Amino acid sequence: MTILDTSIVIDRVKSRKPINEDITVVTLVEYPKIVYYKYFYGGVVFPIRQDFILAYKLQLELFKLGKPQAFSDLLVAAIALNRDEELVTRDQDFKYISGAAKMLGYFMKVRIL
Repeated sequence: MTILDTSIVIDRVKSRKPINEDITVVTLVEYPKIVYYKYFYGGVVFPIRQDFILAYKLQLELFKLGKPQAFSDLLVAAIALNRDEELVTRDQDFKYISGAAKMLGYFMKVRIL
């Protein structure tokens, strides 16, 4: 399955397109109106302990690169990585997060539109 980042969800809602993909709880909090969108058919993925640990490890690598990132983006990335899901986003910062993931031995499936 694919996970959509908040920016993509908002674009889909504005254009009245269906959302069959999953979102994270981060998107649920950032865009709470999603629960009222009649074309939202995906699920909401909640983080588990391992997601927080991976987000922390990603941030450590990003600090080494001089590119620390927002907690919300790190958590979304960790959720996608730990579930081996593709993340679709408009956020260019995920290029840095993907690089940090690679340094940790992960391959992040991210599509930046």
